[in-house]
Amino acid sequence: MSSPYVGGCQHHRVRASAEPIDNHECHCNVCKKVTGQHTTHVAFFNHGDIRAENEATMKRVPFNADNPNGPLEICLCEDCGAVLMLDDKQKRIRVAVPNVMGYDDARFPKATYHAFWDETKGYPKPHDGRPVYEGLQPSFVWPKGA
Repeated sequence: MSSPYVGGCQHHRVRASAEPIDNHECHCNVCKKVTGQHTTHVAFFNHGDIRAENEATMKRVPFNADNPNGPLEICLCEDCGAVLMLDDKQKRIRVAVPNVMGYDDARFPKATYHAFWDETKGYPKPHDGRPVYEGLQPSFVWPKGA
């Protein structure tokens, strides 16, 4: 099966075999801290829909340094340090950040809404026609884990 989206690095190609189950522009403080970006385009996939070559050799670090036992881990290339994906230890989702993780951002589907925005962020509420939520979109349902 061909992969609609391919990212990663020369040591670990990361392939998505399906469309994202959630695709948003994230305003959370953890994404800001990890990426250094004002907002971050984040796509959730069902856990089984993203596969990476040589997964066993990837380096894993906590996504949220303030919650190191949380469910998400950043997967890094052990050779070049490239950020490859976020992996959920509960095996519900895997996450792609197209402009950070080697995807062709122009071919990746655009975010459909804004997540984790609140007025304490110190900047105006987005007004680009996409819905803005204080969390994930209300219709989002977390997939069952393994």
